[in-house]
Amino acid sequence: MTATIRPLVAPDGNPGLPRAARAALLLMAGVALIAGLTSALLLLGIGIPDGSARLASGHGPLMTMGFLGTRIALERAVALGRPWAYAAPLAAGVGGLAVVGGVSVAVAAVPLAIGAAVLLWIYAAVARVHASLHGSVQAVGAMCWLVAAIVLRLGQPAASAVPWLAAFLVLTVVGERLELSALVRPSAAARRAFIVVAAVFGLGILATLPAPDAGFRVAGLGLIGIAAWGARYDLARRTIRARGVTRFIAACLLAGYAWLAIGGAAWALACGAPTSAGYDASLHAVFLGFVISMVFGHAPVILPGVLRIPLAYHPAFYGHLVLLHAGLLVRVAAGDLLRIDGAWQLGGILNVAAVLLFITMSAGAAVRGVTARRAARRAARRSRPPAGSRPA
Repeated sequence: MTATIRPLVAPDGNPGLPRAARAALLLMAGVALIAGLTSALLLLGIGIPDGSARLASGHGPLMTMGFLGTRIALERAVALGRPWAYAAPLAAGVGGLAVVGGVSVAVAAVPLAIGAAVLLWIYAAVARVHASLHGSVQAVGAMCWLVAAIVLRLGQPAASAVPWLAAFLVLTVVGERLELSALVRPSAAARRAFIVVAAVFGLGILATLPAPDAGFRVAGLGLIGIAAWGARYDLARRTIRARGVTRFIAACLLAGYAWLAIGGAAWALACGAPTSAGYDASLHAVFLGFVISMVFGHAPVILPGVLRIPLAYHPAFYGHLVLLHAGLLVRVAAGDLLRIDGAWQLGGILNVAAVLLFITMSAGAAVRGVTARRAARRAARRSRPPAGSRPA
């Protein structure tokens, strides 16, 4: 059974840039993603020829800012529908391509920082028209992206930017979910609870500068609180009982919240410093288990919204979702916790395979959606009476 997901549109119906240009920006994000997956395999100890070993040091920036930063900025630019807003995904995409081309992360951090700054400008433009809590949360997330880029520009190790990159992605996602939670009308107490847990998380991130261990532990408690809030108040709690693509999206979101809680617990108990035993588990629970699961869930809506094409959902979408979480379980439980030889590497390979399968399934769904739309248009034209004819 299939269903077609209709694209989102900008408020005035005009995305502000031709479809070909938007597709080119999306392609830049895709290049960063493929390069990021290649670097992931290198970090797993799987050698890839042709001099691609230089990508290993850029794995984090490629996946978080080059891929996800470009994609998020592109989505916001389309939603705003103003040509200047596309400077955000363009700058982020250029930064990602710079890393792919062999430029040092410190140099590539300049366009990445510009992308974050323009994204902040986008949020400010939206706030001038309609100020909101969810918009403010996402703007703080963009500010964290900017801080992460500045940290990398100053030549600090990638691990120093991890808490800021995590904050960028977590706050962006939960800001989106907070916006949609308005459909179920959470109480004033629920909104206050969100502000409290988000504030705890934010204070913990700030504290990682003077006191990394304490900061990670406090931020971990905040992540657990955000996960609990999402599991309780997110619209997915209701839509999981629906069918088709609606249920698929809800499954992605709820699984993501579970991994966010696991990542938060790892930060709170073992701290998130690179020397800690739970560092790999916490890193991939947050960035893969939560963020990539949310990407899988939002893609059926975001991709049509960016390119203005329908996306044909199919139950086979559960394949990349199950593969992602199965790989994470192997990596975290068997590899990080039980120290079983080869499990860490196997789990990582399954995660890479899940993302590649996601790309393949999304491309196929887009082709099917476009084909179905064209067929419907042809059928509609054939059913029209000839010009000048009169009804019998």
